Amino acid sequence: MDLLILQTVALGRAHGHAIARSIERRSDEVLQVGHGSLYPALQRLLKLGLIIAEDGISENNRKARFYRLTAKGRKQLFTEASEWQRLSDAIARILAPVAEENP
Repeated sequence: MDLLILQTVALGRAHGHAIARSIERRSDEVLQVGHGSLYPALQRLLKLGLIIAEDGISENNRKARFYRLTAKGRKQLFTEASEWQRLSDAIARILAPVAEENP
């Protein structure tokens, strides 16, 4: 969840609902983001200094808290995305069909 949030706010500041919708939309609705997992993750990222929060007004003219990436968060995003890609590539190699060997 942390990596997905960091990637989403790297695109620009966003409030919680917009972050959740962006993740859902960009995953073609495969990933569903519940508030019970989103907001604790946002609090964790705030505490780590990877994102910052600013109060503002949403597109619906309501008070909202907007999140954006910090320089530390950008570095963490690069590190985590690189590690995820390495892990994903390794799993893809294992799952790829293998030609049967002749005994």
